[in-house]
Parts: sequence; C-alpha cells; structure tokens
Amino acid sequence: MERAARKAARKLLHDFGEVEQLQVSRKGPADFVSNADIAAENTLREELSHARPDFGFILEEGGRVEAKDGDSYWIIDPLDGTTNYLHGLPHWAISIALQQKGDIQAGLILDPIANEMYHAERGQGAYVNFNRLRVSGRTRMSDALLATGIPFMGKPGHDRMLAEIGELSDSIAGIRRFGVASLDLAWTAAGRFDGFWEHGLSSWDMAAGIIMIREAGGLVTDMKGGRKMMDSGEIVAANSELHAPLLKRLKAAAPKG
Repeated sequence: MERAARKAARKLLHDFGEVEQLQVSRKGPADFVSNADIAAENTLREELSHARPDFGFILEEGGRVEAKDGDSYWIIDPLDGTTNYLHGLPHWAISIALQQKGDIQAGLILDPIANEMYHAERGQGAYVNFNRLRVSGRTRMSDALLATGIPFMGKPGHDRMLAEIGELSDSIAGIRRFGVASLDLAWTAAGRFDGFWEHGLSSWDMAAGIIMIREAGGLVTDMKGGRKMMDSGEIVAANSELHAPLLKRLKAAAPKG
C-alpha cells in the first residue's frame, strides 16, 4: 500500500506544481476530476494488482472491479480534496483501505505535501510515519475542536448542516472545514481534532479513516450510533468521552419527521 501510494504521489506532486496547466473536466456541479486524479488511480490500481492479483477494487473514478477471491477489495480515493488541489491549496491526500469479508482490515492515508503517512492495521495500532496515534484526551465539549464537511453546490443537506453548526457552535471551542474527509479522520485519530462528523460521504472517503480511528482508541459510528457508515454515508468519530455527547447534539439538530 505504501509503495503504491508513494508512486502515485510523485506524479500528483509534479502536476500540483503546474496546477494551472491541468486539463479539467466537470463531473458535476463544483465537483471536478482532473487528469492527475485519473492517472493516480491508474497507478494505484496497477501497483496493487501486481501485489495482490486476486483482490478487487472499489474506485472513485473506475467503479467496482470484482475480486477473484470473492472477499478482498481495495477501496481507493486517488485524490481526496480534488477541489483544493485544483485551486492550488496544499491540503489533499491519497486514501487506500483493504476490506475483507466486509470488514476494514488496513488503511493508509498519505498527505504528500506534509510527508505524513497515516497507517493502521486491525489489532496493530495506528501510526503517522513511525509515531503511534492516539485520539485526544479531552472530556468536555466546551474544549472540543471539531471538523466537518459542508455540502457544496449540487449536494443536499445544506439546511441540516446549518442546524448542526447552530446546535454546536456556541458550546464548543471551534469547528473547522478543510474539505478532505480522509485527513479529517486521520487528524481526529492523531488528536488534532477532538471529533469529526459528516453526511453524504462515499466508502472511499472514510474507509481508511474508520480503521485509523478505531486503532487510535476512538469510536466511530453512523448517525444512529450503529456501524453502517459505509452504507449510510454518515459518520461520527471522536474519543470515548466526547462521542456520545456529540452524537446527541447532532441528533437534536436532525430534521423532525
């Protein structure tokens, strides 16, 4: 996974330096895909297929490729934060997760700009480069710095997000929105954020981050407190002290009926 991510990152970094010359096509309103994005996905697929020829893929750009072994899938976001990338903002990542028999077994999130590689394996802990990750130790919502994603043009949920921010903002230390869900989860695992929530995500946005949070000692659920994050596209992550009060406040802001 690291070898594949590092190889894809080299080309992304090269193109990031020439971001104004990139050819860009619209995928949807305010949702772009660049040549660099597609090239990175192709690199990751090629490298991972060479290493594990029987594994399948769940790809942001390329869709689903069935696994020959029937159980093992690489879940890949080759460029999380495409809009940041195309605007020259140095905050984006490569995300890879391994799912076997429906469970996430390993995850890797590479931030090429900061040269930080977050990685976790089930039962083996979570790390950034060679340093062990732990979720924050804060216990009061009033001290908590949270991260989220705000729906952009063409995505539903604007009213709900405004309600959630209104429910939380006057009783916590702050809310941040950086536009890269995988890094939001990695930073929550590292204790930089005390919690993270978002709606409307895809499996490749969160798969690697889910195991990162768990292996760093945190809790991660859907908005109902269950484990169907990958199906629902909704996620709430925090340490064991803050998860319940965060989830309670988010439920209070949910639309009635």
